Amino acid sequence: MLAIPLERLGFIIAKAREFDAEVPVEPDATTGSDPPDDDERQILLDTPDNPTEQELRDAIDGLGMPERQELLALTWLGRGDYDADNWPEALRQAGQTMPAGLTDYLVGTPLLADYLEEGAAALDLSLEDFERG
Repeated sequence: MLAIPLERLGFIIAKAREFDAEVPVEPDATTGSDPPDDDERQILLDTPDNPTEQELRDAIDGLGMPERQELLALTWLGRGDYDADNWPEALRQAGQTMPAGLTDYLVGTPLLADYLEEGAAALDLSLEDFERG
Protein backbone atom coordinates (compact mmCIF):
# COMPACT_ATOMS: atom_id res chain seq x y z
CA MET A 1 0.00 0.00 0.00
CA LEU A 2 2.87 2.38 0.77
CA ALA A 3 5.86 3.18 -1.41
CA ILE A 4 7.99 3.53 1.72
CA PRO A 5 9.11 0.11 2.96
CA LEU A 6 7.73 -0.70 6.42
CA GLU A 7 11.23 -1.52 7.63
CA ARG A 8 12.40 1.99 6.67
CA LEU A 9 9.32 3.57 8.24
CA GLY A 10 9.92 1.60 11.43
CA PHE A 11 13.54 2.77 11.49
CA ILE A 12 12.47 6.41 11.07
CA ILE A 13 9.93 6.04 13.88
CA ALA A 14 12.53 4.45 16.16
CA LYS A 15 15.07 7.21 15.47
CA ALA A 16 12.45 9.95 15.87
CA ARG A 17 11.42 8.47 19.21
CA GLU A 18 15.04 8.19 20.33
CA PHE A 19 15.75 11.78 19.27
CA ASP A 20 12.61 13.05 21.03
CA ALA A 21 13.58 11.21 24.22
CA GLU A 22 17.08 12.67 24.42
CA VAL A 23 15.80 15.87 26.01
CA PRO A 24 12.54 15.64 27.95
CA VAL A 25 10.05 18.38 27.27
CA GLU A 26 8.19 19.53 30.37
CA PRO A 27 6.55 22.84 29.51
CA ASP A 28 5.51 25.36 32.12
CA ALA A 29 1.74 25.12 32.61
CA THR A 30 1.28 28.89 32.39
CA THR A 31 3.59 29.74 29.49
CA GLY A 32 3.81 26.42 27.64
CA SER A 33 7.57 26.61 28.00
CA ASP A 34 10.29 25.43 30.33
CA PRO A 35 13.39 27.55 29.78
CA PRO A 36 15.92 24.98 31.06
CA ASP A 37 14.45 22.33 28.77
CA ASP A 38 14.16 24.81 25.92
CA ASP A 39 17.83 25.66 26.34
CA GLU A 40 18.83 22.00 26.46
CA ARG A 41 16.75 21.16 23.40
CA GLN A 42 18.15 24.14 21.53
CA ILE A 43 21.69 23.03 22.37
CA LEU A 44 20.82 19.53 21.17
CA LEU A 45 19.29 20.86 17.97
CA ASP A 46 22.27 23.16 17.37
CA THR A 47 24.80 20.35 17.77
CA PRO A 48 25.80 19.30 14.27
CA ASP A 49 27.30 16.01 15.37
CA ASN A 50 24.27 14.55 17.17
CA PRO A 51 24.37 10.96 15.82
CA THR A 52 20.69 10.21 16.45
CA GLU A 53 19.55 13.35 14.69
CA GLN A 54 21.92 12.65 11.81
CA GLU A 55 20.63 9.08 11.43
CA LEU A 56 17.06 10.40 11.38
CA ARG A 57 17.95 13.08 8.83
CA ASP A 58 19.83 10.58 6.64
CA ALA A 59 16.88 8.18 6.72
CA ILE A 60 14.45 10.91 5.64
CA ASP A 61 16.84 12.38 3.06
CA GLY A 62 17.36 8.90 1.60
CA LEU A 63 13.70 8.60 0.66
CA GLY A 64 12.44 9.22 -2.86
CA MET A 65 9.83 11.87 -3.54
CA PRO A 66 6.80 9.52 -3.30
CA GLU A 67 8.10 8.16 0.01
CA ARG A 68 8.71 11.65 1.40
CA GLN A 69 5.18 12.60 0.36
CA GLU A 70 3.84 9.56 2.23
CA LEU A 71 5.89 10.40 5.32
CA LEU A 72 4.39 13.89 5.43
CA ALA A 73 0.86 12.55 4.83
CA LEU A 74 1.35 9.90 7.55
CA THR A 75 2.42 12.65 9.96
CA TRP A 76 -0.76 14.57 9.20
CA LEU A 77 -2.88 11.43 9.45
CA GLY A 78 -1.39 10.56 12.84
CA ARG A 79 -1.81 14.13 14.05
CA GLY A 80 -5.51 13.96 13.22
CA ASP A 81 -5.55 16.39 10.31
CA TYR A 82 -6.94 13.60 8.10
CA ASP A 83 -8.47 10.20 8.71
CA ALA A 84 -7.86 6.92 6.88
CA ASP A 85 -10.84 7.52 4.59
CA ASN A 86 -9.15 10.71 3.38
CA TRP A 87 -5.73 9.12 2.81
CA PRO A 88 -5.73 9.88 -0.96
CA GLU A 89 -6.51 13.53 -0.19
CA ALA A 90 -3.71 13.66 2.43
CA LEU A 91 -1.26 12.28 -0.15
CA ARG A 92 -2.41 14.76 -2.77
CA GLN A 93 -2.13 17.66 -0.34
CA ALA A 94 1.32 16.50 0.80
CA GLY A 95 2.47 16.45 -2.81
CA GLN A 96 1.16 19.96 -3.41
CA THR A 97 2.39 21.60 -0.21
CA MET A 98 5.54 19.67 0.67
CA PRO A 99 7.93 22.17 2.23
CA ALA A 100 11.35 22.59 0.62
CA GLY A 101 12.91 21.83 4.00
CA LEU A 102 10.83 18.71 4.66
CA THR A 103 13.57 17.01 6.67
CA ASP A 104 13.93 20.05 8.94
CA TYR A 105 10.15 20.26 9.26
CA LEU A 106 9.79 16.60 10.25
CA VAL A 107 12.82 16.48 12.57
CA GLY A 108 11.50 19.62 14.28
CA THR A 109 8.02 18.15 14.74
CA PRO A 110 7.45 17.21 18.39
CA LEU A 111 5.94 13.73 18.76
CA LEU A 112 6.89 12.82 15.17
CA ALA A 113 7.30 9.14 16.11
CA ASP A 114 3.86 9.05 17.70
CA TYR A 115 2.25 10.73 14.69
CA LEU A 116 3.89 8.34 12.23
CA GLU A 117 2.93 5.35 14.35
CA GLU A 118 -0.66 6.55 14.67
CA GLY A 119 -0.82 7.26 10.95
CA ALA A 120 0.42 3.77 10.12
CA ALA A 121 -2.06 2.25 12.58
CA ALA A 122 -4.90 4.22 10.97
CA LEU A 123 -3.99 2.50 7.69
CA ASP A 124 -3.86 -0.89 9.47
CA LEU A 125 -0.11 -1.21 8.99
CA SER A 126 1.81 -3.09 11.67
CA LEU A 127 5.31 -1.86 12.43
CA GLU A 128 5.98 -4.00 15.51
CA ASP A 129 8.69 -6.04 13.84
CA PHE A 130 10.50 -3.03 12.41
CA GLU A 131 10.79 -0.42 15.19
CA ARG A 132 14.19 -1.40 16.43
CA GLY A 133 16.44 1.38 15.14
